[in-house]
Amino acid sequence: MPSKRTARIGALTVATICSTVSAVALTSPAQADAIRIHDIQGTTRTSPLVGQKVTDVAGVVTGVRTYGSSRGFWIQDLQADGNPATSEGVFVFTSSKPTVSVGDSVTVAGTVTEFVPGGTSTGNQSVTEITKPTVTVVSSGNAVPAATVVNAKSVPGAYAPEGDTAAGGSINGLTLDPAKYALDYYESLEGMNVQVADTRVVTATDPFTELWVTVKPRENATRRGGTVYGSYTSQNTGRLQIQSLGAVADFPKANVGDVLKGTTAGPLDYNQFGGYTLVANEIGALQQGGTERETTRKQGRGELAVATYNVENLDPSDSSFADHAAAIVHNLQSPDIVALEEIQDNNGATNDGTVAADQTVKKLVEAIAAAGGPTYDWRSIDPVNLADGGEPGGNIRQVFLFNPERVSFTDRAGGDASTAVGVTKSYGKAHLTVSPGRIDPANDAWKNSRKPLAGEFVFRGKTVFVIANHFASKGGDQSLHAQFQPPARSSETQRHLQATAVNTFVKEILATQKNADVIALGDINDFEFSDTAKLLEDDGVLWSAVKSLPKSERYSYVYQGNAQVLDQILVSPSIRRSCEFTYDSVHINAEFNDQISDHDPSVLRFRP
Repeated sequence: MPSKRTARIGALTVATICSTVSAVALTSPAQADAIRIHDIQGTTRTSPLVGQKVTDVAGVVTGVRTYGSSRGFWIQDLQADGNPATSEGVFVFTSSKPTVSVGDSVTVAGTVTEFVPGGTSTGNQSVTEITKPTVTVVSSGNAVPAATVVNAKSVPGAYAPEGDTAAGGSINGLTLDPAKYALDYYESLEGMNVQVADTRVVTATDPFTELWVTVKPRENATRRGGTVYGSYTSQNTGRLQIQSLGAVADFPKANVGDVLKGTTAGPLDYNQFGGYTLVANEIGALQQGGTERETTRKQGRGELAVATYNVENLDPSDSSFADHAAAIVHNLQSPDIVALEEIQDNNGATNDGTVAADQTVKKLVEAIAAAGGPTYDWRSIDPVNLADGGEPGGNIRQVFLFNPERVSFTDRAGGDASTAVGVTKSYGKAHLTVSPGRIDPANDAWKNSRKPLAGEFVFRGKTVFVIANHFASKGGDQSLHAQFQPPARSSETQRHLQATAVNTFVKEILATQKNADVIALGDINDFEFSDTAKLLEDDGVLWSAVKSLPKSERYSYVYQGNAQVLDQILVSPSIRRSCEFTYDSVHINAEFNDQISDHDPSVLRFRP
């Protein structure tokens, strides 16, 4: 899953930059030949005046940010140059709380700077700013420049131009073409007062007081109101992040499918955690869309139900056990086998060498029974301390829950953190050498990452091999809105090695028993159309069952306005050929502002 943020104040990305405190100076108004905002912004992403000092830059204040470490205000020029590629707005970074108000007519002197949110290593685009400012208030109470309307008609269908190979793939130096590319269009409005109207929410309100809407309601729409990310070339150009310049308490608590009815307006900013963002002075009224949590159907007597569920760093101190239990019992209908990801050790993130997670699992098992579910048994392998990535000290791992009244677990001793599970043959059938066991744990593919947990189960006399996975996260990848186009996905390298290792192990099972029932599932941290999935499926030994769903229903995670697949259940040919399996991505978390995990669980039902 994408890496978590480490610092926020209110709704604002915390950016570190040094600047002098702004001052209100009593100087004369701007002269006719002074530098104007569109001169500063220029026709590319970076200012032609970067590093230069400018004076008497005139504009009307359209928004004031008084919180966080990126305090400042936006100004917009009333005298546009008529060039659609040049923005008429700019952010004035003051560091301290600004002393101006919306509607003030001001002139600004300062240094033109290109600030990269998150730092240059992120590959993000930069924000053109005036720093170390001296500000003159010429008059107050002026009308704010009319907001530019951003809608389905104004935003182009193409997302971004191809980067300049001579510049390492950067689009920074390319002349903006706002009529052709969405990222160019948004850049041409950077710092300007913009508005959207009657926009549908496509990412629920998060703990950082932000949400995402779409201005293109028909763009790759789901039946529940989201926007599906279905390929690397369909980035969904209508997505736009919304933050607020108002009080946190007044920000709407929205779910996917809700609508911000009426006008949402304010300056267009750019930040590390979403790119172009409408920072609203005015937010439309929340109209609820009625999106409800899904419940899958109960498995039949002869059906084996196998689920995967990332419970997001669950440890005994969490308050979400009852909620997770209710989800497993009621929404998932008590699957026979549940592969859990992100089970933390018994003291969570406390980094004291603890690796056992029996208290964490016991608390969940008891909560499930209390919610009316079965009394699950469980199997897992404790990792080596700090060797499997995740939250430092948390020692996350995969755990198998299974209902002993429906399915049995075949225990074979010897499996531990460093012992590799193998495949043997007995009476013509494949068996694991240790169960539970870990796949090739010494392989560099699993360095600082979770090792797959393999287990041998028996349902109604038939053996089923289940491999629980939690592949390396997407941390370090360049964002869709990066200055480098197409953006680099550096984290894929490790996932490709991991996929190859799992695929190789499945091939060993199928080489031993051609018709073996094998399921590889979990938080794959990659899409069903990715090369990671293709490597898992190599030679047809596995197939991602999410592809049995219509494209508009393929998602288990919602990120920056895109509903996408990260969690997958892949099946061997014997299961796929049976044509008696059903797959369901059960939407109980990813679309909701009160989620207990950022992932939706998935369930596969089939007849072994």
